[in-house]
Amino acid sequence: MTRIDIVTTCDTLAIMISNQSTIQIRVDAKTKREAKKTLAQLGLDMTSAVKLFLRNVVITQSIPLDLRTENGFTIRQELEMIKDTEETKKHGKRYDNLDELFKDLDI
Repeated sequence: MTRIDIVTTCDTLAIMISNQSTIQIRVDAKTKREAKKTLAQLGLDMTSAVKLFLRNVVITQSIPLDLRTENGFTIRQELEMIKDTEETKKHGKRYDNLDELFKDLDI
């Protein structure tokens, strides 16, 4: 009976191993080093973090990240601000001096 359990366990392990695939990525040394340090603080190794990321890609059917521009905004937020700025330049109220602006603001 024990022999059957061991064989079954080995068969299951062999099936699991045969279903594995390898991914190779290139990243600069500094990014890798800093990512490993951060992941270690979270209790994850690099392989587990990549697996977690890819699993979430499958679950969400998207990139499961909040992508941000260098200004800290999402791409959508930044595009909206640019659009608002352009609209204000075209149709916004203009002032000849600060007194007019402050008067309009009730300051």
